[in-house]
Parts: sequence; structure tokens; C-alpha cells
Amino acid sequence: MAKFQSLKEAVAENLHDGDTVAFEGFTHLIPHAAAHEVIRQGIRDLTLIRMTPDIIYDQMIGMGLVKKIIFSYAGNPGVGLLRRMRDAIENGWPRSIETVEHSHAAMANAYEAGAAGLPCAVFRGYLGAGLKDVNPAIKSITCPFTGEELAAVPAHRPDVAVIHAQKASRRGDVLVEGIVGVQKEAVLASRRSVVTVEEIVEDFDDLHPNLCVLPHWTVTSIVQVPGGAHPSYTHGYYERDNASYLEWDRISADRDLFTAWMNENVLGRGPEVFAERVKGLQE
Repeated sequence: MAKFQSLKEAVAENLHDGDTVAFEGFTHLIPHAAAHEVIRQGIRDLTLIRMTPDIIYDQMIGMGLVKKIIFSYAGNPGVGLLRRMRDAIENGWPRSIETVEHSHAAMANAYEAGAAGLPCAVFRGYLGAGLKDVNPAIKSITCPFTGEELAAVPAHRPDVAVIHAQKASRRGDVLVEGIVGVQKEAVLASRRSVVTVEEIVEDFDDLHPNLCVLPHWTVTSIVQVPGGAHPSYTHGYYERDNASYLEWDRISADRDLFTAWMNENVLGRGPEVFAERVKGLQE
């Protein structure tokens, strides 16, 4: 049953040192505010799962909170590298991290399998691909019905899923609109979940029943954080802040500049700053 909490309470209750955590949102609805609270609380030795890791994982890696990352493609979308992630991999700064790379298809199927309570995902993929040579978690199996060679990967079963969404009802149901990545599957696959939302409404009675709604019994904690996906966007609320992504490339290129920026803009600020940041981007 979903609890309505402050962001500080939700993160403290649900995320712990050593957890496996999925912060999901595909270009859209990326849970920046929640990730920043994890950084402020200094929760360490995390294994992070994500399709297309971007700025929030770059920040968490750069702050030394991450020991392992399971991912498909890593980059600053539309800009280039994740410089803090690369520094950790190549130079061990501020610590070395383990990487497990998959295709997008494998990641999506692994979430689906986890949501269904299955031990692994089976799909067509990786034929002729080099990732099998560097990722021992990718296996090949033979279909018992057709003899076809198929790929198999372990299901994703995070300790915690963290997502951002448009609305939650007073009952604790969550509405996700616009581009929907694997947020629903990540929540269903996880033992616990933290959902930040733009607003809390009385109910969803006037909405189309086929919209993506996570029922209240699938959600652990709900937090209202207006602007909580910035600098990514929330459909119907504010646009993507492209300038921030460009600026991150400059900030993250230098260790000292990165550290100073994080001290000022994350460690020194609370979640209320996100509402201020999206004022000029609102639709």
C-alpha cells in the first residue's frame, strides 16, 4: 500500500547501502530529484540498473556511490559521453566500478521477466554480437519446440525502483503519460518503489481506463516533487531543458568543477529547487 511521504523519508526508508536500484525513465520522466536525495543521504555501494544511463548516473558515479552498473548504452543524450562514468572506468576515480552491458532489447526483456516473476528472459537477439564475449550473463539456449537458438539473460529484480510520473491519486494509484519506457515493469519487478509525481489529485475517475496506471498496491512510497524530472521533461508540464544537458558536458569534464557544482547544486539544495528550475519551461 502506497505511503505519502517527504522525499527525505521515502529515500531513507527504501534505499540502503548495497541495494540494487533502478532509476528509470526513457528520455522522459527521469527521476532527478530522487537521485539527488540519494546523493545527499550518501547511500553507497549501489548496483544501478538502467536503460540509457545519463546525467543522474554520471552524478552518482562521480560522487562515489556506485560499485556496479547494469546498462544498455551510456551517454549524455544528444551531447556525448558520460565523463564521470568514463573516468571511473578508465582511471578508478573516485572509485572503480564494475560494468555489465546489454542491448536495449535484453534490458527491456529482463524487466518484463522480473515483473512476471520469472528467473530469466528469453528472446531473439545477440546473434553475431560481440557483447556475449564480454558479458558472461548472456547465454544461448535452444527452443525445445522449434530448435531455434535464442538468447537468455537474468531477469532484473531490483531491491528498489525509482520513477517520476505526472500524477498520483489520493488512493495511491500512479498515472504515467507520454513516452513510457520500462517504468511500469521496473516497479512491478522491484521489491520496493519510490515514485515522485508532479501533483496529487483526488482520483482518476475522469481518465481513460487504458492509460498507464500503477495501482496503489504496487507502489511503496509517493512523493510530490513538482519539477522532479528536470532537466528531462514531463509531458504536459514542462519541456526538456536542452541547455542543461549541454552545460553538463562542460561541468563533468573537470573533476574539481564537477565537485564544486555538486556541492552547490545538489548537496546544498533541497527538492524544492526543482519547481524553480522548470518555471521557464512549463507548457
